[in-house]
Amino acid sequence: MYLKKFFVYDQGRPVKALIRSYREEDFAGLIRVQQECFPPPFPSELWWNEEQLRNHITLYPEGALCVELNGELAGSMTGLVVDFDPRHAKHTWEEITDHGYIRSHNPKGNTLYVVDISVSPRYRKLGLGKWLMFSMYETVVHQRLVRLLGGGRMPGYHLKKDEMTAEQYAEAVVAGELQDPVISFLLRCGRTPVQVVPDYLEDEQSRNYGLLMEWKNPFLTANELEGE
Repeated sequence: MYLKKFFVYDQGRPVKALIRSYREEDFAGLIRVQQECFPPPFPSELWWNEEQLRNHITLYPEGALCVELNGELAGSMTGLVVDFDPRHAKHTWEEITDHGYIRSHNPKGNTLYVVDISVSPRYRKLGLGKWLMFSMYETVVHQRLVRLLGGGRMPGYHLKKDEMTAEQYAEAVVAGELQDPVISFLLRCGRTPVQVVPDYLEDEQSRNYGLLMEWKNPFLTANELEGE
């Protein structure tokens, strides 16, 4: 199980924070955070339900993390292990995560796949999302996986859809010509782009596109990376 204590700064003052494995008694708080993070037009059926959360803590508890601030649940991050082949990168969120139920978890896989990361809006700008991401990087290293991978929403794309393709939009964000609330955050966390995927997730703002982004394990040898 995972446990990390640290401090974040809120308006110049240090505040105690904690990242730990989430448990059944956290389910109501985890669902509340999802509702706060993804209001309409995000589909409400994509918020967590208790069956999904129970699968997370049962099938792969190492990938079920939450963050507390002064004892209050402020966010979470969930992952599963898959066997990923970069030569066949196209997939949907529903396919690879089993609609969030993670029954597709493969203990012998090579990749820690991000199912979700959520931080309550009132706790944003404290760096909690980045701390959660770094904690998952530690899991990648600890389990000697090749990478962390996930599809990032592109919620700013709907504002540019008449001017450029999704690939051009992603390239502009990576080049620093545009800012995107999700993709720019993932870049700041150390993730690098792999491929734009159409019909990745039902998301009106992203026009259903997702940008696959990875973080590779820096402790693996070249032979280990080539043999993935």
